[in-house]
Amino acid sequence: MRQKIVAGNWKMNLDLNEGITLFNEVAAFIAQDITGSQQAIVCSPYIHLSALTALAKGNTKLSVGAQNAHQAESGAYTGEISAKMLTSVGVTYVILGHSERRQYFGETNELLAKKTDTVLKHGLKPIFCIGETLQERESGVYFDIIKQQLVEAVFHLEASEFSKLVIAYEPVWAIGTGVTASAEQAQEIHAFIRKEIAAKYGQAVADGISILYGGSCNPKNAPELFAKPDIDGGLIGGASLKARDFVDILKVFN
Repeated sequence: MRQKIVAGNWKMNLDLNEGITLFNEVAAFIAQDITGSQQAIVCSPYIHLSALTALAKGNTKLSVGAQNAHQAESGAYTGEISAKMLTSVGVTYVILGHSERRQYFGETNELLAKKTDTVLKHGLKPIFCIGETLQERESGVYFDIIKQQLVEAVFHLEASEFSKLVIAYEPVWAIGTGVTASAEQAQEIHAFIRKEIAAKYGQAVADGISILYGGSCNPKNAPELFAKPDIDGGLIGGASLKARDFVDILKVFN
């Protein structure tokens, strides 16, 4: 059975004390409310990571992730963070290819392939993001775009490495807009992604990969989204900054 996952992306929000407070609230609600085997992941800014991994130690339901990592092992890359640095503070997951990184920082599929190789080498689990813009959806090329992102960025991996990924589908037109893809729209893309994985790696690998929905997911629409057969959880933005909302989304899988 595929792992059910709800990952929170705090983006560039919360100072250190605010982050610790929110994380402790999330942990307390999880201990109180979560009865299933679903996994929560908090992907915070770098300044929080050391403190949060210490707080998460021994918690089997709550893990910590970073929001990015550099493709190089080390070097003269001022302001960047390496995979080795992340593992040294106990981070388990790392988001790669988020639409904001692609849009604002020019990250390409070629670059993301290198980043994926590096973080896997260091034992991190990528939450790899793919998805189409509004223009790409309206022009009807979104299946082609999503396939291209998979092929160029992660389909070079061996099956054993690919199986360590979590895929997150982000309809870019629904991120931070309050507009959510319908459950049917999301399921259509998730099923397509799983079909492409099966064509490349076989059905067993495809059936084992968790595919998350990321795009204005909240406690109200999560039950309908998560009821779809190929949606295994969510990558949560705004709602992850409210402990009650975040755990209520996770609670859908109880």
